[in-house]
Amino acid sequence: MVTFAPLLDLLAEVPDPRRAEGKLYKLPYGLLFSILAVVTGRNSYRGLVTFIDVHRRKLYRTSGLKWRRAPAHTAIRYIFQGIDPAKVEAVFRRRAALLQAARAAPVQRSLALDSKMLRRCFDFFRDRAAAVVLAHVDIADKSNEIPAAQMLLAELGVGPGAIVTLDALHCQKN
Repeated sequence: MVTFAPLLDLLAEVPDPRRAEGKLYKLPYGLLFSILAVVTGRNSYRGLVTFIDVHRRKLYRTSGLKWRRAPAHTAIRYIFQGIDPAKVEAVFRRRAALLQAARAAPVQRSLALDSKMLRRCFDFFRDRAAAVVLAHVDIADKSNEIPAAQMLLAELGVGPGAIVTLDALHCQKN
């Protein structure tokens, strides 16, 4: 059975916007189950609830939860609408920085920046994810991805000796 303890620890750092009375379903578990649902192709609130209903026994056994039923799609929507995306991003960036710092072996680092959304990026030969998303940045309407990429590389601490791949748009002198 897969253990989700490290991911749950990460998700527990996300601030819960709900009042104390409105916390029937714990936020880290709701986020974890939603992530699992999205990974399997669910992309709506009702789809998330369907995923939890279908896999309820397995999810509860793995997590030790005793929920009587899956949260309603309106409850999930309420939770997601209240969460601050910038705070969630900050939590994942802190974890990415810790993962990057934990790499003890002097392996040559490589990083790929792409302006498109990462979807269905899976290495079927090795049966694992083909990439790890360290961070993402929204690009302003009247801008392009060049300044955003430069800022992101600086934030991630990418220095000399790293191999970075970018779109052809970044092949400019400045």
